[in-house]
Parts: sequence; C-alpha cells; structure tokens
Amino acid sequence: MDRSQLRAARALLGWSQERLAEASGVSIPTIKRLEPGEGLVQTRVDTLDKLRRSLEAAGVEFTNGGEPGVKLRRKSEG
Repeated sequence: MDRSQLRAARALLGWSQERLAEASGVSIPTIKRLEPGEGLVQTRVDTLDKLRRSLEAAGVEFTNGGEPGVKLRRKSEG
C-alpha cells in the first residue's frame, strides 16, 4: 500500500485519522507519521496489515493495475 492509497481509502470512507486508529488498533501518531508524502508506506508488516484489514473490512478495495488506487466495493443487492 502506498501513502496516497492510505489517504484516499480513508477519504472514501469519510474517516478521520482518529476513526482509522480506532478501527485498526494503530496509534494516531503512527497514522499521522505514515500518511504524508508519496511512495510506499514504510512501517512494520503487522501495522500495515492492521491498516489494510480495517479499511478492507469497511469496504475499500486496493487496486494495483497500472497505477495504485482504491475503490469502494459495491454493496450486493438483496
């Protein structure tokens, strides 16, 4: 996951950094440190996993085709 994907995923959900911290169990200072700039998120693997899992559980899909991106999963009709 790159830094722009992390910011975009949070924005798609309308989540504050505090909400992401609550959902992921990652501290607010860590999230504030990881989001700025460009390039890959440089952190421990377990921290990255916590962030990714919490965002995916909320409906975010990470795309990595030609350029990294994010999108919201479509809710199934039923």
